[in-house]
Amino acid sequence: MKMLKRKTIAYAIALFLISSIAITLFALPNANAQSSIRSYPFVDAIPNPVGIGQRVLINYGALNYLNSENDGWNVTITITKPNGDIETLTPPKTWSTGTAGITYVPDQIGTYYLQTNFPQQWYNYTSSGFGGGQTKVSNLYLASQSEKLALVVQQDPIPSYPWQPLPTEYWTRPADSQLTDWYTIMGSWVATPQNLFAPYNDGPESAHILWSQPVGDMMGGLAGGDTGNHGYANGDAYEGKWSGSIIIGGVLYYNKYISGNPQQAVVAINLHTGKQLWEKTFLSNQRLSFGQTLYWDSRGNRAAFSYLWVSSGGGFSFVGGQFVILPATWSAFDALTGNWQFNMTSVPSGTRYYGDNGEILQYSMVNYGNATNRNYRLLQWNSSWVVTNGKTGMSESWGSQVLGVTYNATSRGYDKNVSIPALNAAGATLPGSTSTVFVGDKMIGSRVTATQVNLWAISLQPANMGTLLYNTTWTPPAEWVQGNISVGGMQGGFVSWSKESQLGVIWTRENRLQYGFDLTTGKYIWTTEVTQNFQDAWSDSPGAERLIAYGHLISASLGGTVYAYNVTTGKLDWTYNATDAYHESYLGNNWWLVPVCATDGKIYIGHEEHSALDPKPRGAPFFCLNATTGELIWRIDGAFRQTRWGGRGIIGDSIIATMDTYDQQVYAIGKGPSSTTVTAPDIAAPFGTPVVIKGTVLDVSPGTQTDEMKLRFTNGVPAVADESMSDWMLHVYKQFKRPTDAKGVKVSIDAVDPNNKYIHIGDTEADSTGVFSYMFTPADSGKYTVFATFSGSAAYYPSFAQTALGVMEKPEAPAVVEPAPASIVEQYFVPAVAGIIIAVIAVGALLAILTLRKRQ
Repeated sequence: MKMLKRKTIAYAIALFLISSIAITLFALPNANAQSSIRSYPFVDAIPNPVGIGQRVLINYGALNYLNSENDGWNVTITITKPNGDIETLTPPKTWSTGTAGITYVPDQIGTYYLQTNFPQQWYNYTSSGFGGGQTKVSNLYLASQSEKLALVVQQDPIPSYPWQPLPTEYWTRPADSQLTDWYTIMGSWVATPQNLFAPYNDGPESAHILWSQPVGDMMGGLAGGDTGNHGYANGDAYEGKWSGSIIIGGVLYYNKYISGNPQQAVVAINLHTGKQLWEKTFLSNQRLSFGQTLYWDSRGNRAAFSYLWVSSGGGFSFVGGQFVILPATWSAFDALTGNWQFNMTSVPSGTRYYGDNGEILQYSMVNYGNATNRNYRLLQWNSSWVVTNGKTGMSESWGSQVLGVTYNATSRGYDKNVSIPALNAAGATLPGSTSTVFVGDKMIGSRVTATQVNLWAISLQPANMGTLLYNTTWTPPAEWVQGNISVGGMQGGFVSWSKESQLGVIWTRENRLQYGFDLTTGKYIWTTEVTQNFQDAWSDSPGAERLIAYGHLISASLGGTVYAYNVTTGKLDWTYNATDAYHESYLGNNWWLVPVCATDGKIYIGHEEHSALDPKPRGAPFFCLNATTGELIWRIDGAFRQTRWGGRGIIGDSIIATMDTYDQQVYAIGKGPSSTTVTAPDIAAPFGTPVVIKGTVLDVSPGTQTDEMKLRFTNGVPAVADESMSDWMLHVYKQFKRPTDAKGVKVSIDAVDPNNKYIHIGDTEADSTGVFSYMFTPADSGKYTVFATFSGSAAYYPSFAQTALGVMEKPEAPAVVEPAPASIVEQYFVPAVAGIIIAVIAVGALLAILTLRKRQ
């Protein structure tokens, strides 16, 4: 039913597109001052017949079209069910073409009868003549009914569009729009998401690397020579090398140069192939700020549009002794080409949030009155409203309608302005300031002191927007005052917020505790236990070291332990210690950790430093944990060292992209393509002779096809088993020593025998060179079609190859020859003669012996 729903909606959209053809294609009604006009209602049902419980599109309206795109007819639909019950629908008014559609789900087997009822109604409009004059027209359209339509509902469902599965081989963009279920693995990273939660991805389940390439504006890795064991700069010393990186539509975008460099450029790389698409300078050497994918649904255009945004100006200043917020200018660039599209000037300052359709939203509270006569209003600024405010009809479309335009974002952008009654009462106050926003749910504010925690929320739900939901006060433990606990700034206070879990979390560093608050009520609910490592108190940025996902508050910081607390109880469910086995870390026995992202039931964690030492501590980990159990899924040491002052890894299209500060390379981590070959003897084998089937399984990911790789791996890069992947990737991409215990992948050998029967010959395993072999003795003579199949792994998509094997005919056994019967002569004479000869020999021998004795 889920698939049917999707298909029916898609079909309905297609019909609406047809029905919304521009009114200018038709002649308008005669412009009489006043007249009575006959109406022509209609009704249709698609599909017809239909299975019970399946959705039906009821297309309704009148064949009388209207003058203005915003006009429409009011009609009702009468439905007579098979059991005689009558149901009357009052659908939305029609489009200007006189048509519209709604979905309906029949729940009885039999014949339904549908009829559109057009009530008598006046239609008044102004008609513009060719000479520039205008005529006011008032027509009375007479009541009528359409013919009854029989809708047949049957037990068996009608055929649905064939389901297209998720990809089972390496895939690239664009993905055809008909592959509707693929959206679940095609996430984007337009900006750092709340809680680092990135849905719509298949999280990589191995450390397999698809490709790598230099970041592009500095030497990387070990400098060598007279510099000894020192490396080049990594862009992490307050320089923001990887900051602002995003993924949209399978393309990775990043700022090529460090912050502060007067020369700036944005680079676009195909995430699936590793190929650079373009490199461009935006405006006057501006840096990429954030991205956007907007779905726009209007009369003339329904589609998604992706943009790269550059923000300039803005910030704060003191003017005439006053603290002034400076407006910014946002410039939108096409995500495919990097070409400029449109500008927004005077963009108000504030935190960006994304709506359900990708629109960018900002929120504020303003008192339009004074201290005595309050008039507090809740304002919502909407980037889409900046463009469409005041537009009607076809001009509401997006696409080409926005090209080359500059919009004033302040005067045009506020689409919600509602009263906040609770703040308009005398003496009313909301302590602190806005902390976060859950779009469509609530605005949350807070204030944290050593003696008091205030938490409040204002509804953003359409039905009661502006309503104060709660304004609570909690008294913290006396320890906060006694220990001079850090409860503000960068070291304490509220650090995590979750809309899904309705949880807010306070961190206090000195006692290493976290306090949970229920955001549906604003009340305190739990306190965690003290963390295991005192190094946890040295958090660099507590808010960046936590996320809330999959029912857990995940904390990972300088102490090198990942803690997973139950969001409901605050109890510690599991931990993982990122132990440094070789004690390269100078901060403790564990590595300094930082969460990277959460997706697909997994948590990805990396290592960072505040001010990197040089030589750098070796073997920094990057690993993946099961978010529910804490089980280690994979870990690689020394491959993907995260940045502190730039950005961490990001994920899109189920591929993680990250900069590594060991060598200043960009790496893509994900499931890659494999290639299998198979050969058998080129000549037919004698029957009963064992034959050897052999071949290779290779990693053919984009990174293995570079000149450098072909020089190192002249026979191709072998595919290895998941358990060997981490060390193998260090060898392939980092030039570490070749692992001596690397295992190859498993291969199944199968065939279609000369009798046209499928047979499983056997299973084997490739070695660390990628080569496999298998010996078997064919049971029949003739031609075998042989298949070698690698069924895939966490690191690779499957692949197979086939060949032919010939076996000679089985030789015939030699004939048995019976001896001929002996004659009479042969039976008697020959044996007699033989006996005489033997007697003669015996007598001769006796005489010789006697003679010898006589002489003696």
